Amino acid sequence: MTTGTLTSTEYIRHHLQNLTCGLHEGSVRCAHSVEEVKELGFWAINVDTLGVSFVLGLLFLFLFRSVAKKVTSGVPGGTQNFVEWIVEFIDGSVRGSFTGRNALVAPLALTIFVWIFLMNLMDLVPIDYIPFVTQLMGISYFKLVPTTDPNATIGMAIGVFFLVIFYSIKIKGIGGFIGELTLQPFGKFGLPVNFFLESVNLIAKPVSLALRLFGNMYAGEMIFILIALLPFYLQWTLSLPWAIFHILIVTLQAFIFMTLTIVYLDMAHQEHH
Repeated sequence: MTTGTLTSTEYIRHHLQNLTCGLHEGSVRCAHSVEEVKELGFWAINVDTLGVSFVLGLLFLFLFRSVAKKVTSGVPGGTQNFVEWIVEFIDGSVRGSFTGRNALVAPLALTIFVWIFLMNLMDLVPIDYIPFVTQLMGISYFKLVPTTDPNATIGMAIGVFFLVIFYSIKIKGIGGFIGELTLQPFGKFGLPVNFFLESVNLIAKPVSLALRLFGNMYAGEMIFILIALLPFYLQWTLSLPWAIFHILIVTLQAFIFMTLTIVYLDMAHQEHH
């Protein structure tokens, strides 16, 4: 796709539109406009988000499993050295932020960091390459970066939220969990205020996880789209420095999501008396 066939507004809308499919009047239908997306209703799914996320997840599992099967005790190769460095980095982050005992936390942190990093990394693929290929295949819309879709970031945040609730109840008991929501910080006489404040604090955890990741990646993608609207000689001048800087954002957002997940799970494992 070239900007010559679209206005600037249409070009931006095109790149921000997901490939959305769902059941409509008894048959599977994919939307070709924002209006058609609305017609598909609540149960429509963003096929590009799910597809890219799934492929990147498989890539992560395949890479780490292949390294684990071929691991050597001698001088490691480049790939093994890289994977070991990531594992040691995650292990250090968990040891520094998680004070409880739970064998799930470190693997979960590793999965979150690498998976989100790979999804964020798709933002460095030139903005028009994949849409051009998918248009040749008859697909009108395709967004390559799953983390620019709030459905993906909210879904991951809800998964973390459920784990926080589960371990809060498992460690503290249902009574302890309810007491934590109703008796802090003002004691039993401030129960309504306590419940309101603690409920907002609890709900804010998944909301902050989801919106922080989505907002930063969406803004980064928007800048790439705006750069693509500039004359060709300006595109390379501006896109390369922004891409280099964006590598920091891509990594930092994955790290923040992972770190906050560890911190929230650590809080869930702490018993209050």
